[in-house]
Order: sequence, then structure tokens, then C-alpha cells
Amino acid sequence: MFVESIELKNYRNFDSLSMHFDKGTNILYGDNAQGKTNVLEAIYLCGTTKSHKGSKDREVIHFQEEESHIRMFVNKSDISYKIDMHLKKNKTKGIAINGIPIKKARDLFGVVNIIFFSPEDLYIIKNGPGERRRFLDSELCQLDAIYLKDLANYNHVLHQRNKLLKDISFYPELEDTLDVWDKQMVLYGMKIIEERKKFIEKLNGIIIDIHSTLSGNKEVITLLYEPNISSENFKEQLEKNKEKDFKFKITSIGPHKDDFCVKINDIDIRKFGSQGQQRTAALSLKLSEIYLVEKMIKDTPILLLDDVLSELDRNRQNYLLNSIRDIQTMITCTGLDDFVNNQFQIHKVFHVVEGSID
Repeated sequence: MFVESIELKNYRNFDSLSMHFDKGTNILYGDNAQGKTNVLEAIYLCGTTKSHKGSKDREVIHFQEEESHIRMFVNKSDISYKIDMHLKKNKTKGIAINGIPIKKARDLFGVVNIIFFSPEDLYIIKNGPGERRRFLDSELCQLDAIYLKDLANYNHVLHQRNKLLKDISFYPELEDTLDVWDKQMVLYGMKIIEERKKFIEKLNGIIIDIHSTLSGNKEVITLLYEPNISSENFKEQLEKNKEKDFKFKITSIGPHKDDFCVKINDIDIRKFGSQGQQRTAALSLKLSEIYLVEKMIKDTPILLLDDVLSELDRNRQNYLLNSIRDIQTMITCTGLDDFVNNQFQIHKVFHVVEGSID
């Protein structure tokens, strides 16, 4: 699959923009704060309905405008799809595929699969559990429509349960309604735990060889899923923690607190790894994600690299560039020297200057 083109209107610092991409490597270069990342964000948003930054719709709309529009053409197995997305400051976004409106974000599932790699991802090992959960969910939601639905339902139930816990302190008679939310929470939570477990197992089958090569065959990496609660004991533990939840007015257990451990030579590098080990492991994770997606969808995903090369040494730059030669890739950078020095083939170049393309 590949993105054929994208059109933006009133998006971030772009009044109007139209870009046609090559199936291979596309470079967006220019000084900082010119709009390079905004293009990548728009591609990711149009393909997944979410900003990789977690930005809300109103934050990506051009200053002093009330709405923004993204139109993206995607080619998948020689079939062209047109995705239109209207972003509004005070209303829910509108999405249409080939001119037909869709009601749920999950209806976009299967049209496109996008992997976003930014410098922040190099700190996924060092940062907190929330970053690692986002890594799991961002890909699982693109690969599994059922997981996407279960996660959305779980988050809705979690929000309602937390709201109820706060309301119970003012209206004690509402306590009897808590069991309704608990049953749903366990139902969706158990499914999420099992799918995350399977995903980590699949990653483990890929990441070992990648990391071994990156580390010069000196290190063995292992991923260990750390569910906050087992699916078998979820219902029982939720009941046991009820008094604690009443006291603090928040749900204390569940997959919304999951994590996964990254070990190198049996050492937990979240706590005891060097910065170099943590960054290499993060790169291994992202590369494993690419290979896993290819294996599962029987096609290549679209890769967005946002100024990542400047954060890697020459050896890791070469490995990354050699790994993505057969994948449509959009790369942002401040200059072209790294590609010239590495004799890397570039198929199309865009110079981004103050919200416009040269």
C-alpha cells in the first residue's frame, strides 16, 4: 500500500497544500518549525483518526479558522481509496471513504496501516508505562478491528465507572449500579489483556534477530508483558479493590495500568540500561513493528520518520535505511547530507518553507 497524494486546507500552518508522493522514499526537508511534521501528522491523522501527538481536533485547525479539511488518496492492491476528513473546532470530525460518510472511526479499519517513528519513540523504554501502552494500542488498533472496538468500549466503561465513583460520595444510593459497569469492564478488559499478550509474543519472535544485529551480536533482548491484573483474576480483584476505589474515587486496577518489560541479557533496561541500550532497543521495537505488520497484513505499511536520523549514529542510520528500502517512507529532516553520504536512493524531494512546498 502507499499514499498517492494528500491535500490540506487550513491545517496547522498550511492555508492550502497539495502533494503527490512516490511509492518509494519521499524526503521533506527544511528548517525547523516550517511545517514538515505537520504533513506527517496529517497523513497519520487521516489514516487513523488520531494525531500521533495526541492533539485534539481544534488544535490542528489553522488559527482563526473554524474547520480544516484533509483529503488523502491511498492505493491498496491497485485499488484507490479517497479518505476525506473534516475537522471542526466544536463538533465531532466527519469522515468519508470514497464519498460515503462513516459513523465510527473503526469503519476506517483496513484501508491503510501507518507506522509513525519520531525522536520521542527513542525514549519509549526510558519513559513511563503510558508510553509503552500507547505503543501496543496504536498498532493493535490498526491490525485488529475487534481490539479497536474492545479498547474503545473499555475506555468508555472506565470513564463511566470513575465518574460513578465520584458521584457515589454525594449520592450513596448509586452504589448499586456499580456492578453493571464492573461486569462490562471485566468483559472488555479480559479481551484486551489476552490480545496484548499475543502481540508481545509475536514481537518477541521478530525482535531478537533485529536487536542482535544492531548490537553486534553482543546482546539478547526479551519482551515481557506485565499485565496489571490477570484476566482470570480480574473480576475477583476488582471486587476486592472496591473499598479502595471508593476512597480514592478512581479505578485502581485494570489493563489501563499495564506495562511491558524490556530485558537485555536478563537485565531490566527500563531501570538499569544505559541510554545507548535504551535507544537501540527502541529502534529494534519500531523495526519489529514494521516486519510484524508486513507479516500480518500481507502488505507493506506506510512509514513516517519524523527527524529520527539525526538522533541515530551512522551504524544505526544505515541499518534503518537499509531496512525500509521496499516500503513507502516519508522522512523529515533539516538537510540531505545523511542520504547523500549513505548513497541512499531518494525518489522524491520536497522543500518545506513557511507552510508551503518548493
